Amino acid sequence: MIIDTHVHIGKVLKFNMTREDVLYSIDKYGIDFSLVSNIDGVECFPNGIKIPKFLLKSQNRIFRETIEFAKSNPDKIGAMPWLKPLTEKIDDEFIKLLDDNKKYVYGMKIHPFQSRVSPDDERLELAYDIAKNYKLPVVSHTGGCKEADSERLYNAAKKHPDVDFVMVHMDLGTDNKKALDLLGKLPNLYGDTTWVPVKTTLEAIKRYGSEKIVFGSDSPIDGKDTYLHNKYGQRSLYQEYFNEFRDMVSESDYENIMYKNAARIFNIKL
Repeated sequence: MIIDTHVHIGKVLKFNMTREDVLYSIDKYGIDFSLVSNIDGVECFPNGIKIPKFLLKSQNRIFRETIEFAKSNPDKIGAMPWLKPLTEKIDDEFIKLLDDNKKYVYGMKIHPFQSRVSPDDERLELAYDIAKNYKLPVVSHTGGCKEADSERLYNAAKKHPDVDFVMVHMDLGTDNKKALDLLGKLPNLYGDTTWVPVKTTLEAIKRYGSEKIVFGSDSPIDGKDTYLHNKYGQRSLYQEYFNEFRDMVSESDYENIMYKNAARIFNIKL
């Protein structure tokens, strides 16, 4: 079994990730359940400049679209609202959407690189209160700018011990050492495998056991066959997780990483 905790839909900037591609990849590569957020929530260009509002969808609209995808495929898709703390606040409509669709929502997504708002920023305090009340984990990109540094997520997790936090990428584009060190400091802080080398996951297992990492991929960021190859046609990192990794660890450790941890943290009924 495989649960992918980091999947996207949406079309913004250079990205175009369709529902059809997500469903295709799920079926072709044997993914049992995927947690999906909508990249239309991106608020900034890669250089940190705010994207003009007229080019973007509202936070509530993208939440609604994500819920609709999950409701159409409840056995395959779970929704995670992408929050826009730079340009919007959580309002009554958002709360009602969440309350009316609780069984389809499994977490909340923040992206400090694409919002340039750090996880320990006061603007996210209401989101964390909601996450606590609804027992929803918070999934956050880490890496690429000071706002997205893993230590900023660590700060938020330390302040909110009743909320689980996932360090997506474990500091993308680095050797992952800082994120690995932080991983062992809090019981409510986890990592994921998105563009994270297998050797990092093996080191996490060695240090802390296999309960601290969940499988994630960013699919279909490199197209509908992201699980097979990257955009240059080279073998995908995830093929190593699907194949060689299985022989590097015990069966129980493999199952924890690939689905059991996700099921526990995100309350997914298997």
